[in-house]
Amino acid sequence: MGNKRATGACYEQEAANYLQGLGYRILQRNFRCRAGEIDLVAQDGEYLVFVEVKYRTDASAGLPQEAVGYKKQRNISRTASYYCLKYAVSPEQPCRFDVAAYMQGEWTVIQNAFDFIPH
Repeated sequence: MGNKRATGACYEQEAANYLQGLGYRILQRNFRCRAGEIDLVAQDGEYLVFVEVKYRTDASAGLPQEAVGYKKQRNISRTASYYCLKYAVSPEQPCRFDVAAYMQGEWTVIQNAFDFIPH
């Protein structure tokens, strides 16, 4: 399959394009800090959205969105907290966590895929 990071970057770019087509405004890609990484940060209407991008060639390893388990959700939640702190996001700002899942030529966006996990 080649370099996983390059493949991931390719799917993240495709996800960003797909989400823009749905009306999302991409604010940042690959936001990283010590707590973890968030693939895409976007604005969708009033929501600040933290998007995890997952892809699978087929369902043999499960659905792509199933790869976002509790530990990953906790890491994304921590990273989102740091993002909000770093960019002085208002506590009033509604946020949500979406998963953009790609499998067999098709994108699926699961809005509100999971709730914030306090640490």
